[in-house]
Amino acid sequence: MLPEAGDCAPLELKDVDSRFFHKLFVCGFLTVAMLATRQVNAQHLTLEGQTGGFITPTAYVVYSAKDKFFSHPAVGYHFVNTAKVIGNVQTFSITEGLGNKAEFGYTRNVHSMGDSVAFSKLWNYDGMNIFHGKFVALTEGTWNEKVPGIGAGFVVRTGDHYVSGALNKAIFGVDKAYTNYDLYVAATKTWLKPPVPLLLNFGWKVTNASIFGLGGQSTRLSGRFFGGLGIPLPLGHGLAAVPSAGFTQEPPQVKNLNLILFPPGSKAHLPTTLDYAVRVTQKENPHFSFDIGIGQVAGQIGYTAVATGVANPPYIVIPVNLQARKVVGMGLSYRY
Repeated sequence: MLPEAGDCAPLELKDVDSRFFHKLFVCGFLTVAMLATRQVNAQHLTLEGQTGGFITPTAYVVYSAKDKFFSHPAVGYHFVNTAKVIGNVQTFSITEGLGNKAEFGYTRNVHSMGDSVAFSKLWNYDGMNIFHGKFVALTEGTWNEKVPGIGAGFVVRTGDHYVSGALNKAIFGVDKAYTNYDLYVAATKTWLKPPVPLLLNFGWKVTNASIFGLGGQSTRLSGRFFGGLGIPLPLGHGLAAVPSAGFTQEPPQVKNLNLILFPPGSKAHLPTTLDYAVRVTQKENPHFSFDIGIGQVAGQIGYTAVATGVANPPYIVIPVNLQARKVVGMGLSYRY
């Protein structure tokens, strides 16, 4: 599984310059004064198919019309450009709401091979299946307008061969598909009063998936925080733009990954995943939304030793760099 010395050279890490997005958020805080509805953030599907931001679920669910138990289904498509090492990722989602109290759905993760001779073979698989569900434990505004909505949900990923499965095959000769999952709770508040309208989301999950399963299976279940902030801005013609930022903490280690890190006993460094995006959607009763932004995933996570094929030196040490500290992503959602 490890590359020969001639297959690769040390990879450079270029951190994302997110000053543009920071300025955008500051401008939002200084200039926003608009009216919107809580549903501005409710209909967009995340990378894994739940309603929420680009990567983080909220306490909202797919909207069901008055006196209707089943919603019109919401469908979503996401594309994340991680071609350098991980390989490009596309997801296709469908989610059904139940009486504004729950939702459930399915997402297919579709993957294409990356460009790195050294490391892309860790992701040489077509994709995986993602099942998700969520229910509203507390409706936003209950008892008092300041009360946030609270939702709880799950994500189950099956057929996940990425990283952990690939290394299991390379080292032990068995191509193992892993199943991993999240159990989470999220609190979400839409505040649409002056001076600063906000969409706030904060949550906690128990997970054994690294980077939403793309990074493989974590070595154990762990509790991780996630959250996001959005600022609605008027565009006219019934549209709104929502500059937003989201984060999700990652489990500390990936199963089987330590077996190829150098020196022996080393642990990988997996930073918190961040995204900076702008959403365009309808202000009232939205049926569509469009996201585009930049994500910060993982760069250099450690080192590995590769054989040279000669006696002196018998191996050289190179960085394990996923080159995903500046990735472009986009998402489309539509509720019929």
